[in-house]
Amino acid sequence: MSEVLLAVGTDKGLFLGRSSDRQSWSWSGPHFLMQGVYALTVDRRGPRPRIIVGADSSHWGPSVFTSDDLGESWQEPAAPPVRFPEDTGASLVRLWQLRPGPADEPGVVWAGTEPAALFRSEDGGESFTLVRSLWEHPQRAEWGAGFGGQGLHTIIQDPRDARRLTIAVSSGGVYRSEDGGQNWAASNEGIEARFLPDRYPEFGQCVHKISPDAQDPDRLYLQNHGGVYRSDDGGQKWQRIDQGLPADFGFPIVAHPHRSGTAYVFPLVADYERLPPEHRCRVYRTDDAGSSWTPLDTGLPNQEHFGVVLRDALCTDDADPVGIYFGNKNGELYGSADEGGSWHLLREHLPTVLCVKAFQLA
Repeated sequence: MSEVLLAVGTDKGLFLGRSSDRQSWSWSGPHFLMQGVYALTVDRRGPRPRIIVGADSSHWGPSVFTSDDLGESWQEPAAPPVRFPEDTGASLVRLWQLRPGPADEPGVVWAGTEPAALFRSEDGGESFTLVRSLWEHPQRAEWGAGFGGQGLHTIIQDPRDARRLTIAVSSGGVYRSEDGGQNWAASNEGIEARFLPDRYPEFGQCVHKISPDAQDPDRLYLQNHGGVYRSDDGGQKWQRIDQGLPADFGFPIVAHPHRSGTAYVFPLVADYERLPPEHRCRVYRTDDAGSSWTPLDTGLPNQEHFGVVLRDALCTDDADPVGIYFGNKNGELYGSADEGGSWHLLREHLPTVLCVKAFQLA
């Protein structure tokens, strides 16, 4: 198999691991020491993979950095790459998501921010422009903020039609565009907001993450603040699929990159506890689009465990068999080279893990 790059963003910097067998890893970092790394991606559309990182310095503020040599050197634009126009009255708190565009738009990179907004780059992530149609949506002023802030954390483009965009905001809910982001409509039918008087509002849900199915672009999986959901019509309607899980709360959800109907979650008890059910470290997988769930814990700690996995800290690579990786707030990083059948501790004693991304290198 080709080499895998594993990028681990923490609240005190970025760690990069490389492996050709997913058993032994070589590591570098921390890059961006003492900066929080909430968002990162690897853009593989060009002649060389480009790592794009959103890092947040408590002194200098948030910025976007790029590397075209797998982290040997980093570039930062002279001017802030993501900046709210003065007339918005807003300032950037942090980046929550970075997502390359389609192959036929090689310069396009999307960014989701706090306060919740969508930005678009056409130069590979070196400069970004605010998508004003979403910022000026009449419902935006009524969006709330999740416990971790008001972040736009999910950006999905339909592989059949790049004009079809789906985004999610905590706490604003799901919004969809059919025309490349010129117009947006709330798309939360069936998703509960159990913390509001009207438990099924048009918008205002605290959606934690959405992941698209590997084979069916109309099928989406969603982890909510209470409830795991599936849509079979591109997000127009949602149905609960959390029966069989030990808890319906959690932050991440990620679909298998090749096999339809398969997705992974890391449940938490909420709202009063926000710890793994029974204080057990377990990932759950569905192979039938949420009709049933199987715990995956071989090799994970079997003693009492309190690690919490955040929304972008569970991921897959795209090898065969697929590798699964997650990091937690305890600073532990686990990996499975057999689709979750068995796990190995890859790193421990890291700072709080905020995001984990894995990519195959040519």
